[in-house]
Amino acid sequence: MTRTVAVLLAAGAGTRLGLGPKALLPFRGTTLVAHAATELLRGGCSEVFVVVGAGAAQVGATPLPPGCRIVENPRWEEGMSTSFAAGIAAAGEGVGESPGEGTGGGRVLVALVDQPGMNFGLIEILLALHRPGRITAAGYRSPFGVETAGMAGPGTLRRGNPVVFPADHASAAAALAEGDSGARSYLAAHPELIDLVDFSPYTDGADIDTPADLHLLEQQVPD
Repeated sequence: MTRTVAVLLAAGAGTRLGLGPKALLPFRGTTLVAHAATELLRGGCSEVFVVVGAGAAQVGATPLPPGCRIVENPRWEEGMSTSFAAGIAAAGEGVGESPGEGTGGGRVLVALVDQPGMNFGLIEILLALHRPGRITAAGYRSPFGVETAGMAGPGTLRRGNPVVFPADHASAAAALAEGDSGARSYLAAHPELIDLVDFSPYTDGADIDTPADLHLLEQQVPD
């Protein structure tokens, strides 16, 4: 069975939200970071590498389920790319490879801490549909995603998060990451490798960025 480790990006300061690190927002009786980590493990990830930055001490001290490792990114203020790279470097050990060396046979699932609609059922689907050598991404027929080249308009399936990478592709994506874009440059350069899974019947892929998004913390996520 292919081993899958998760990288949970939770380093942001939540500046636009104005309530401190989003990872610590209360959700379903716990915190967003604990909820996300739990769902990733329930969905089939063997280990979760939680990348922290803003409020690292507080986020790192938050109770998390067994199977989580904290990865501190001292460069988090330079953008999401640094957190993505730090997480992938740590995850390379988790799938039995050094970043950039061979395929390792494992997979890395990258998720965002501020997507409360993500649950273990969606993770199970994503992993079940992933094919060797391919990149599998959540797709949403909503504004919350990146338009695929040559496809646009209302109802278009857009690429979103989470994303599953073969270990070698994850390392290559981290090498190209810059600014606040994470894996976007690599994914844009390799559309032929990407399979989208339509999650629109379950969630719209929204994340929490501003006070107007706080209603997402009140939504019910199926157990």
